[in-house]
Amino acid sequence: MPAANTQRPPVLDELVIAGAGPQALSLCCQLLQKRPHWRRRLRVVDPSGTWLSRWEQQMQRCEIPWLRSPSPHHPHPNPHALRRFAQERRRSRELEGPHGLPHTSLFSAFCQSVVEEFQLVKQVQAASVQQIHLDQAKPASMEVRLSDGSVVRPRRLVIATGVGVPVLPGWVHAITAGYPAEALQHSQTIDLDTCVGLRGQHILIVGGGLTSAHLAMGALKRGAQVSLLCRRALSSKPFDADPGWMGPKHLKSFQAEPCWHQRRQQVLAARDGGSITPQLAVQLQQARRQGHLQLHEHCQVQAASWHAGQWQILCLDGSRQPAHRLLLATGQHQGISHHPLLRQLLDQQPIELIDDLPVLTSDLRLPGTNIHLMGSLSALQLGPAARNLFGGREAAQRIARAAIKA
Repeated sequence: MPAANTQRPPVLDELVIAGAGPQALSLCCQLLQKRPHWRRRLRVVDPSGTWLSRWEQQMQRCEIPWLRSPSPHHPHPNPHALRRFAQERRRSRELEGPHGLPHTSLFSAFCQSVVEEFQLVKQVQAASVQQIHLDQAKPASMEVRLSDGSVVRPRRLVIATGVGVPVLPGWVHAITAGYPAEALQHSQTIDLDTCVGLRGQHILIVGGGLTSAHLAMGALKRGAQVSLLCRRALSSKPFDADPGWMGPKHLKSFQAEPCWHQRRQQVLAARDGGSITPQLAVQLQQARRQGHLQLHEHCQVQAASWHAGQWQILCLDGSRQPAHRLLLATGQHQGISHHPLLRQLLDQQPIELIDDLPVLTSDLRLPGTNIHLMGSLSALQLGPAARNLFGGREAAQRIARAAIKA
């Protein structure tokens, strides 16, 4: 008599979330607040196996003291939860200015409390999504293969991993001579804490956004002479987009705009190529007056060569800059073509793209599928704040509504 087949059928997860950053946490909280029993049907995968690992590493590496988002913007469904958390622990002094910008350590502690409140401590599986296979007869059905070899078949998949591919200017690729790895680094991999021997060195930083300012302050603190090269005039703003984009003032007309190309132009105009906070602008100006910082606005690098232990930088205006190290704060590619998982999906289910950004449904799905996107790739639906904590809350609410109604 043949042995009975005891193999259990695969579990059909209600929802799989790729990524364990602040936006993924926001989605989990929105879902579990309304459907607590979904905890058993919710799978979060991230290579770190922990919440906010990548976010915390980036904050630490660039020594970012506080966030640029007001206190109501965070993963908890209650917008007042962060301020209440600070008050209960007598840490209200760690909310900066009239908008209550939270110190990084306060925000991290608060998020840990949110993880505990929603019983998500052990929810993150140490794995990453490697392959997504859509059922060609029914693209809303899918099979997801993870890095640990397991295969899951979720009703819905949410990709909240970000893009994370550094933008490297063309002149970087044109460098022919070899140079030490620490002599040229992108902000995505720089760790200021491990940058030793900077005292007395000349550090050249390329970029005019918030990251470039944090790197400049980190290098100055370590005794370096810093030159900051910006292709435009350095811009100082409290937030990276007008606060009107975090409410109906601008979003109402944006969402009423039927032309996706127009929406894309509005996103670009609102973010306006990056800016720094007024507090950092004051600190940089002080360092400039003291002779520790040189600011070169409307300046772009044309070529760089490594010779005799240092860089020789030629700018488009003909000026030359020597430097011991080059730090690039040139951002990350935001397009879908730079995301390996989404490139797989495009081969299986072509969709409309506007400047490499996907045209999503109102609930942030890739059309014809049950795959939702969070972060910067949802900008054509959510506006210029899509990548921020505000955008994470908006995305979480839309996706949670869609999942619960289904």
